[in-house]
Amino acid sequence: MEAVGYSLCRIWMLFLLFCVGQERQMSPPGLVQSSCRSRIFWMKLNKLLLQGKFFQLEINDPYAGPVLLDDRLASRCGYILSEDVWGNPVFRASVLSCYVVNEADELFSLTVNIKVSSFASMRAAVTYTYPMYCSYSSWASREIVCEENYMEVSVKTDVPAVSNDYTVAWMSALPETQNVAYQVWQLMFVSPSGRKRILVSDAAKLGYSFNNTLSRVYLRAPYHSNESEISVVGGVDMNMITSTSMYRQRWLLLLIDMTVSCPLDGTSFTDTTLTWTVPSIIPTLVLQESTFLSKTILMGVDGLHIVNPDKNNYLLEHNKTHIAVTIPIGAEGGKLKSSVSGGVYGIIYSIDLFLEHTWTDADWQTTKYTVIKSITTPFMPQIPTVINNTLPEEKIFNVAFGHFLPDVSLVAITIGNVPFTLREAQHQGYKIYETPFSNGTKEFILEVSFDDPYVLKEYVNRNETKYTLLVNYTISVGPEMIPYYHSAEVECMIADIEIPEAVGYCDEENLYLIIPGFGLHQYWNLYLGTKLLNRHTAHTNGYLTATNATHLILQIPLFAVGVIYEEVSFQKIKARFDVALRKVRTMETLQTFSVSCNFNSPAFILCYPDGTVIISAQMKTVPGIDMSRTQLRDSSCKPKEYNKEHAFFKFHVTTCGTSVRFEGDHIVYENEISYEKEILPGQSQPTITRDPDYSLTVLCYYRTKETVMLGAFISKPSASHPSGSGTIVPRSNSAVHRRIRQALNVVSRVSKSASFVDFYEPNVAILKRPTESVFLEVELKDESPDAELYLDNCWVTGSLDFNSTPRWNITVDGCEINGSEYVAEFCSVAASSRVRHPSHFKRLAVRTLTHRLKQVYVHCSVVVCSAANTLPGIPCRGQCSPSTERNAFLGHNSAHFHGYVLAGPVWIVESDLR
Repeated sequence: MEAVGYSLCRIWMLFLLFCVGQERQMSPPGLVQSSCRSRIFWMKLNKLLLQGKFFQLEINDPYAGPVLLDDRLASRCGYILSEDVWGNPVFRASVLSCYVVNEADELFSLTVNIKVSSFASMRAAVTYTYPMYCSYSSWASREIVCEENYMEVSVKTDVPAVSNDYTVAWMSALPETQNVAYQVWQLMFVSPSGRKRILVSDAAKLGYSFNNTLSRVYLRAPYHSNESEISVVGGVDMNMITSTSMYRQRWLLLLIDMTVSCPLDGTSFTDTTLTWTVPSIIPTLVLQESTFLSKTILMGVDGLHIVNPDKNNYLLEHNKTHIAVTIPIGAEGGKLKSSVSGGVYGIIYSIDLFLEHTWTDADWQTTKYTVIKSITTPFMPQIPTVINNTLPEEKIFNVAFGHFLPDVSLVAITIGNVPFTLREAQHQGYKIYETPFSNGTKEFILEVSFDDPYVLKEYVNRNETKYTLLVNYTISVGPEMIPYYHSAEVECMIADIEIPEAVGYCDEENLYLIIPGFGLHQYWNLYLGTKLLNRHTAHTNGYLTATNATHLILQIPLFAVGVIYEEVSFQKIKARFDVALRKVRTMETLQTFSVSCNFNSPAFILCYPDGTVIISAQMKTVPGIDMSRTQLRDSSCKPKEYNKEHAFFKFHVTTCGTSVRFEGDHIVYENEISYEKEILPGQSQPTITRDPDYSLTVLCYYRTKETVMLGAFISKPSASHPSGSGTIVPRSNSAVHRRIRQALNVVSRVSKSASFVDFYEPNVAILKRPTESVFLEVELKDESPDAELYLDNCWVTGSLDFNSTPRWNITVDGCEINGSEYVAEFCSVAASSRVRHPSHFKRLAVRTLTHRLKQVYVHCSVVVCSAANTLPGIPCRGQCSPSTERNAFLGHNSAHFHGYVLAGPVWIVESDLR
């Protein structure tokens, strides 16, 4: 009946416990998880449900009510409150801890109150009561638990605990037994400082907890107590307490070895793994090592046994001296956390491990040794990598920044020196997104166009551009949101610059170079020798330049400074003009643009730096003269070659009677070409000659800084490159043919559009595409209001010369004509603030139908009619009047005036040059 009563009582107790268990619903769903593992209560709280709140734990004393859990109570009573690697609060308690309801050392229950409040003072807290249960019946003879904040040893009281090895130190305590109090438990500690015996009632004051259950006695002690000592076992520091519990009754003296020893560390780290080492045999716990037999070794993670460690890449090894658990950094079951230390980004890996080692020996039969260890690696710097995944052909930077754990966020970015929030960056057109990886890490991708204004661009090498993206990342690290900054510089070079190629050609009087304008002054400059070829240089040397959006056109007169004469003879001049293309920054010459042509020039003078002068003199006289009889001042200096109208001289400035003088900053060398007259015999004075008077003064100008007297020159360019300028001054009026034409006070200008509002500057070349109109305006100035201007005959030529050919007529007798090359159309003129008298203006739109590249001029003869001076009945004719009106007008009105205007040059440029 006694056995049956016990069973009924046990069933009733289980029923009560089951009913109490239903109270778990008092806590919010998901707030608490609990289990019983290795005779330890485990309870985990959900951090997400506690976010922004404060909590406390109370242990429910079945007899006295709730007791607040604090650090001192925890280590003495067998509790620990910590966090798992995920940040969830974790509570653990030994089944032998304080306030646990123990039924026959098999059923255990513990009730915890969870108090939650929105205030740190815990006012207005809500209390959730949570009971936990554990059953554990398979006790070993001795069980040792090494928790993080306490050591606990429990032994069966029915086991003879006194060792057969009478040499052990604790046997020396036998003489003390005669002093053991009657029916009172006492503890005796043995340490390097000696023996210390205390009553169990006093042990709690020192932080110990000693008690007995139905069949066991246990001792719980904090680490580093006064009675403990540190020993090294197999290279691992161990905290050891050597103690004996004593109890005396009439015929009984009970001595129980309560020695306990736990590892303090035993961890080591590499860049990729952590290793936790625990001694296999602890001498203070195994007095007869020869009888030691290891039975089972189990490892666990986060309170759960790992049946197959290899499956998770864990390594569990053991030998006669050590047990080692090796975990790869980042392995499953642990947690990687980002961190910042000293401005350096890195990671920390944490994992909660436990180890169970069961062995037997002659003294204790079976010992179960459990160690719980939370391991966190030292800070491991992880310098983020910036990977340039840019595809040059797309001209977009693609930059990967990583790898990072999920607890890292990109919050801002700086491009160049301009900071952007992510929203601002995306609004600016930058693409920023995350790329996750299978191992749980991620990287941030940034895409920036090469054309972005904050991307640095530098011309390098021959035809490459180096694009540089300067970026500074700002990331938020961990739940603490620690800011971390990382700067990077990404470069990409692509051959996206085309070295320009020039086109050259010549006309009768000029050399021309057409050079693509892309990159000029940005990457390259043009140089004439050592001088930068700019507008000032061009104007000074007499060059004509014209530019549009894509090209530069350079016109170089045959006898301008910088022209190189490769061959000069009586028959021809072979001239060349070179322009060097150089880098703006380094002055490295990349290309030389040259144009070379042969010319037939009737008259010229070349003054070379070595003092050589070459002259081709053209002499048109009436009557003609014998060119072989021309000479310089020194009559022995005759022409090298000659024909009917030309004489060719070559001499040095120190010969042939050449004189020298200074004019400002120039040295001037002067000679004269004259003709030796033939005198006819006569009977009386005056003498008779059949030759006209003829002489030409020849002048060569050299800058004084470039030359010295007698041709000793400081600067010596190429012998074919003149450094001086020369002129030929005629002395005889009969030697010069002039065309005299009557001129009016009329001006011409070219408008940029049909609005005739904005005009090109005078003497500036104008570029037009084929079929694009040239808008010509002619104005009569300072005439009476009743005067009227007419465009009589207009034509297009390739020269400034009035009589040049070929020519294409565009108006004849005041009427437009449409030819095969050019067409023209008169435009109306309305009064405006600028046009007071519309009759004083004529406007003409001229366009070409040709597609050849050429330089043209527009010539117009004009007629002015004044109505006040016309004959009665014959008024001023209208533009393009019938021939009868024109004949009447020209025949009867003597009050009309003639004039002439010229516009240009205008470049007709192929479309692909624009």
